Amino acid sequence: MPLKRLSLELQNINPRRSLTAVVITVAASWLFSAAFIPAGTEEFGVISIIPAAFLIVYIFVTKRILEALALSAIVGFFMTANIDLAGAATAGDNLHIPITVLLTLSDTLSEVLMDEDTVWLFIVCGLMGSLISLIERAGGAFAFGEWVAKRAKTRKGVLLWTWVLGIVVFIDDYLNSLTVGSCMAPVTDRKKVPREFLAYVVDSTAAPLCVLVPISTWAAFCGKLLETNGWAPEDKGLSYFITTIPFNFYAWIAALIVPLVIIGVMPIIGPMREAERRVAEGGPLAPAGSEKIDIKGGVKLEIPPNPRIINFILPIAILVIATIVADLDMQVGVLVAMIFVFIFFLAQKVINAEEYWDIFISGIKNMILPLMLMVLAFLFAAMNDVIGFTAFVIEGASSAMTPAIAPLIIFLVLAATEFITGTNWGMYIIALPIVIPLATNLGVSMPLAVSAVLSAGVFGSHICFYSDATILTSAATGCSNFRHAITQAPFGLVAAVITAILYLIVGFAMA
Repeated sequence: MPLKRLSLELQNINPRRSLTAVVITVAASWLFSAAFIPAGTEEFGVISIIPAAFLIVYIFVTKRILEALALSAIVGFFMTANIDLAGAATAGDNLHIPITVLLTLSDTLSEVLMDEDTVWLFIVCGLMGSLISLIERAGGAFAFGEWVAKRAKTRKGVLLWTWVLGIVVFIDDYLNSLTVGSCMAPVTDRKKVPREFLAYVVDSTAAPLCVLVPISTWAAFCGKLLETNGWAPEDKGLSYFITTIPFNFYAWIAALIVPLVIIGVMPIIGPMREAERRVAEGGPLAPAGSEKIDIKGGVKLEIPPNPRIINFILPIAILVIATIVADLDMQVGVLVAMIFVFIFFLAQKVINAEEYWDIFISGIKNMILPLMLMVLAFLFAAMNDVIGFTAFVIEGASSAMTPAIAPLIIFLVLAATEFITGTNWGMYIIALPIVIPLATNLGVSMPLAVSAVLSAGVFGSHICFYSDATILTSAATGCSNFRHAITQAPFGLVAAVITAILYLIVGFAMA
C-alpha cells in the first residue's frame, strides 16, 4: 500500500514537488560522486548500473519518460565528473563537479545532435511525418482504409490485415511503423480497437520482420558489422547474416504470436485487458496523453472529394523502390518520395503549392516530441557508454559461460541491457566485438551466438519504453508511448521466455 500511495502521489505531482525531486536527485548525485568515486576513476564496475536502475524506477513510479531520461543522464554524468581530476579529490575539486557535469552534458548533447546517425534520424523522421500528412491530405490513407474495410468485415479481419501489411512493408522498421500505423489507425478505430492493441500489432511486425529479411536496412547494417568485427570476409556480410536468420528466435516468435492473439488462440493478457475493457465500456480508443505524441497532432485533416487509393500506393511504392535502388538508404528514398508527391498531387490539383508547404511544415512539427524523446535516449546511451555499463554486464556474465549455455546467457544479458539502454543498433556496435571473439574461444556456433545478439536487440527495440521503435509506433498509431510499452510488454516477455528456452535447447544440441 505505501508503494501504491507513493506512485499515486508522484503521478499527480505538482510543479513544486517536481522541482524538489530534481533538486534531491542532483544533490544526491553530487554527494555520491564526491564521497564515493575517487578522482581519475575510469572503471566504474558494479556502480555503472546506478543510472539504469534509477531510470527504470523513475519511469515506473512517475510515468514521465522525458524527465526520467534527462535525470538519469545527469546522474551518470555526475559519476563521470571525477574522471579528469588528477590525484586525490579535495574539497575544491568537489566544488568543480557541478560545473564539470554541466560542461559534459553540453558537450555530449552537442555530439549526439551532430552525430551522423542523429542527423539522418531527424531528416528521415521529419520528412516521413510530412509525407504521411501529405498522403492523408490527398485522401490516400482514407481511400486505403475504405479499400481494407470492404475486405475486412470484422475486427479480427482488420487486425490481420494490419499484420499482413506490416509483413509486406519489411524494408525498414521506421517506414513500417510510420506508414502502417498511421494508415491503419482510422480503419481499426471503426472496429473499436484500442490504440494500444493496434500499436502492439504494428510494432511486432517492424523490427522483428526487418531482422528476418535479407533486403532491409537492418540486414545491411548488421552485415557490415559482421565484416567489421572479423567474422564475415569483406563483401560477404550479408551472406553471413543470412545464416543467423533461422536462429533469430525472438523475431520469429514475436511476429508469430500476433495472429494468435488476434484470432484468440492466445488470450489477451496484462494491461492490454484493461485497454480492451476501457473501449468495450464506451471509453476513448486512445489512452490519456496520446495526443501529445500523435503524428497527426490531434487534428483531423480535410479529405478531398473522391479520394483515390493510388495516392497511397504510389508514394509508398516510390519510397520503397527509391530506398532499395539507393542501396537501402531511406534518406534518399524519402527525399525522392517527397519530390514525387509534390509533382503528383499538384498535377491532380488535390492540393496547391502553398498547401504542400504548410502540410510539409506541420508534419515535421508533429514529429518534434518523438524526436526529442529519441535525442534524450541517445544522450542516456552515450552516458552509459562512458561508464561502461553494457561492457561491464557482458564481461561479468562471460565468466559463467560454457559452450552449451553461452547463447542463452548472451541473449538474456543483452536483452536486459538493451531494455535499459534502448539503442538496438548501438548495442550491436558495443556487443559484437565482445561476443564474436568470446564465441570463438568457447567454440560456440557463430551463427547461433550472433543471432542471440540480434534477438536481444530486437527484444529491446520491441519492449523498451523509449526505444526508437516504441516512440515511432506510438506516434504513428496515436498511442501514449508509456501505455504502448506497458501493454505490449507481457507479449514480448512471453516471446522472450520461449526464445530463452529455444537457445538453451539448441545450445546444448550444437555444443
